[in-house]
Amino acid sequence: MPVIGIDIGTQSLKAVVVDSDLVLRGEASVPYQPYFPAPGWAEQDPALWLRALKPAIAGAIAASGLAPADIKGIAVSGQLDGCVPVGTDGNALAPCVIWMDRRAVTEVVGIDPDMIRERTGLVLDATHMAAKIRWMRRHVVEAQKAAIWHQPVSFVVAALCGRSVMDHALASTTMLYGLDERAYADDLLALFDIDRGSLPEIGDATATAGTLGRAGADLTGLPAGTPVAVGTGDDFANPIGAGIVAPGTVACSLGTAEVVGAVSDSLRIDEQSLVETHGFLGNRFLVSNPGWLSGGAVTWFLSTFGVSTPGELSALAGQVPAGCDGLTFLPALSGAMAPRWEPGARGAFYGLTAAHGKAACARALLEGCAFAMRDVVDRMQAMDIDTGRIRLCGGGARSRVWAQMRADLCQRPVEIAKVTDASPLGAALLACVAARAADSIDEAVSRMPLRVTAIDPDPAKAEKYETAYRRYRTLFDALVPLYAG
Repeated sequence: MPVIGIDIGTQSLKAVVVDSDLVLRGEASVPYQPYFPAPGWAEQDPALWLRALKPAIAGAIAASGLAPADIKGIAVSGQLDGCVPVGTDGNALAPCVIWMDRRAVTEVVGIDPDMIRERTGLVLDATHMAAKIRWMRRHVVEAQKAAIWHQPVSFVVAALCGRSVMDHALASTTMLYGLDERAYADDLLALFDIDRGSLPEIGDATATAGTLGRAGADLTGLPAGTPVAVGTGDDFANPIGAGIVAPGTVACSLGTAEVVGAVSDSLRIDEQSLVETHGFLGNRFLVSNPGWLSGGAVTWFLSTFGVSTPGELSALAGQVPAGCDGLTFLPALSGAMAPRWEPGARGAFYGLTAAHGKAACARALLEGCAFAMRDVVDRMQAMDIDTGRIRLCGGGARSRVWAQMRADLCQRPVEIAKVTDASPLGAALLACVAARAADSIDEAVSRMPLRVTAIDPDPAKAEKYETAYRRYRTLFDALVPLYAG
């Protein structure tokens, strides 16, 4: 029973076809870009996602050797924390204010961050949907006519099947979802002056949201009547696509941002606010850090240092010993998310000498991102979350050098998942359950032929990395006075 998985990324929409044996048969993508109308602002036209659906799906089906009539289900994953005002006709009234937009900082001033953390598991932050809704209602005339507020995934699902619904994980990113209630909470809705009826209903990610209507069939090129899953956000689809739906393995997605998280069977909230807690499949929770610019830092390095490919950067880094002879990089090119959330933090190389060249800078950059991952892993371990092994996915997982340094730094086995785009694959597994090709997401994941390469840590590197990691933490703290300036 072949199905389609979709990922609504920031720079492209991706589609994959998974066959009856849960084998990836075809994939394709359609590029687009966000735009930045003012400093700290980031927007995207929701029509870009809808226009990208049909060519991406057609490309994936063609690569699979199947036909549109063979597809028995579809699910959507995608970027979190977007905010789309939608009218009664289902059309967007204004551009989506996407995840990296920080214009709503004034909307969280005066709100008790401890209350938000205890009620929602989130860090009080302008990137979350509740703050963006309040800002748009106050400043965007067209948005004041909104009948419903969508995130990107729920917007596309509604366009496909006519039902406004998002899953528990996406709802738990809004600052309006109470973890105890597993529902929108009256006190949080009142705090942001948001009506419950103006939000999508909440359903399980694997549930059927509806079926493709005429409009959905036109948008996708698939037959009307094809089941559409509720779907989820990319931070949650990534671990699913990497085979992680239960405790025991840390999921580390090495994309533009590096997202690190782990599944917990019980509710755990971080009193230090380094990691956030989200509702997840099967009444579980995903505890995660939403990520720092990691693959994005690699892209910056390539253009800035004149390096051709990530593979060349990795090879350069492999020429330099662990710890880079005292050179340290802070991975805060767009603010810091570890070891603390510091929006004003900036990236830095420290310890440069005349003996340090391009190769040392390459290794320092990779080590700096790995240090931030360790911040998150250590914090989750302190919260009694099982962090026994780490599984890497995404484009950055292709670097064996980067994987080995993470194993050595954390002194844990690291696994490299042989799948670059885990989010659309995770969505495809949700579609399998919604189309009743699997009874549960646990079953679907267990049946998926996941290939991983295991890397063991080198105990001989532990002391050297411990020294380098402590230097990174000392540098971060030393620069705090500059973050506000």
